[in-house]
Amino acid sequence: MHIPDGFLSAPVWATLNAVSLPAVGYMARRVELREESRIPLLGVLGAFVFAAQMVNFPVAPGTSSHLLGSALLVYTVGPAAATLVMTAILAIQALLFQDGGVLALGANVFNLAVAAVAAAYIPYSLWGAGRFRRAAIFTGAALSVLTSATLALVQLRLSGVAMQPALLGFAGVWFVVAALLEGLLTVAVLQALERMNPGWIRKPARASRAVLWLAGAAFLLAGAGFVFASTSPDGLEALAGRLGIASHSVTLLHSPLADYELALFRTPWLRKASAGLAGIAVVYLLCALAARLTRRLRSA
Repeated sequence: MHIPDGFLSAPVWATLNAVSLPAVGYMARRVELREESRIPLLGVLGAFVFAAQMVNFPVAPGTSSHLLGSALLVYTVGPAAATLVMTAILAIQALLFQDGGVLALGANVFNLAVAAVAAAYIPYSLWGAGRFRRAAIFTGAALSVLTSATLALVQLRLSGVAMQPALLGFAGVWFVVAALLEGLLTVAVLQALERMNPGWIRKPARASRAVLWLAGAAFLLAGAGFVFASTSPDGLEALAGRLGIASHSVTLLHSPLADYELALFRTPWLRKASAGLAGIAVVYLLCALAARLTRRLRSA
């Protein structure tokens, strides 16, 4: 779902960069961190979502998917903090792992950290307080994927990429399947968290056992998840290949962690696992630092 550099035209990515920066700044000012204990929580949740995004699973021949995580963040730390955490994840993925473009970072932030967060929050705010909470969570998570995917297609079209009806149909089917899986995974993860800490969604700051569970799951996903991960491209990559624009991708930065591999090791699994573990450490530190700075600015 990450748009690389070279796919979007300059007016499109420049406009989205200009829009995303104040949007993230506005959401950062609305983050509520009255308790110091919530700061590590944002780091752990960010690390968990980062690790979960690295594990692709097949959804169709030659195509894979992974947890997006925007909705999961919304239902645990709220929409404002979710935007902040997801932005940190996307920045690290683009700068350290070359997953998503540097110039297209504003587009990815707008799609996955702003629009997807809003789409996930709306159903929950409407009917998530009563007996339909599970349905609201599922619907919001599914909408987060459909919204971000639709925006990516619109941005590609505005950039002059021609799309045949058959390819749009292929993309639509994949995105619907990915959205349904996102809803199911989000509900399952939240139910598991609530079993360990009743009221997790309403009061995440006191979730000591759940935080440990998330941290352990993040390390497991990053360290061992690659054994089961699908090597097929995700929906956007598969669509780019069918559209003939995959070769347009350009790399502006070169990182030793590119493609989620640490070149210090020879064993393929060890290269990927070490890169994943390094990634969740950086995500944790950046999310915790951003949360601490936000809290200090609000206090001032």
